[in-house]
Amino acid sequence: MQDAERERVEAAARVRSALSGRIVRARAKAMKPRGEMNKLERSYSQQLDLLRLAGDLQAWRYESITLRLADRCSYTPDFAVVMASGEIEFHETKGFMRDDALVKLKVAARTFPWFTFRLVRREKGAWQIEEIKA
Repeated sequence: MQDAERERVEAAARVRSALSGRIVRARAKAMKPRGEMNKLERSYSQQLDLLRLAGDLQAWRYESITLRLADRCSYTPDFAVVMASGEIEFHETKGFMRDDALVKLKVAARTFPWFTFRLVRREKGAWQIEEIKA
């Protein structure tokens, strides 16, 4: 057995030993089913419908495109939006922004500079929309 492998096995044994007799509970984050909007997303989709009726955008789709950022790492924006000009934007709605979500959004903006990425938040009843730069 190689040294690195031996160290890994020994470390795992120490963890098992330290946890023996203890009950370890972990709470997994509840995930919504793919394609099903949460309350914030539903509210923003209504805003997008109003913008479409006003002629500011042509169309939008929910979770319709997945972008590959790296090996075994992908990002599915909440909304793909076709603006009136024909430009494609990706809008990500967030009530609370975790660090990993912001990193993926920034990597997507850098990896796909021909698209516009926007972070959408609702603060005090108003939509705050910020462009994410590469």
